Amino acid sequence: MSYVIVEKCLGERYASCVAVCPVDCIYPGDYKGEEFMVIDPAVCITCGACLPECPIGAIVESEDYDPEYAKVNAELSPQFKTNPKVAERSKNDPPRKPTNKLVQ
Repeated sequence: MSYVIVEKCLGERYASCVAVCPVDCIYPGDYKGEEFMVIDPAVCITCGACLPECPIGAIVESEDYDPEYAKVNAELSPQFKTNPKVAERSKNDPPRKPTNKLVQ
């Protein structure tokens, strides 16, 4: 089972999870015309390092928590893998979407 980046990341993309990933399995790209990140389930070692890094809680610890986005992560990983790295956005930067809140 892999960690999964879910819909909350869509249009937000803080990318703070990338710096702590020991196996470089988190990739940026566009999905539905918005910035997004995915976790490659074939590479993820479920170490948990990324989970506390997302300031809006857009990462879940199992594919079972969001099967739809688990599929999205798996399908987009091969094409996102070749995208250039993106700059990390400040964790203090307020979410762009009003439905997202910073987690404490």
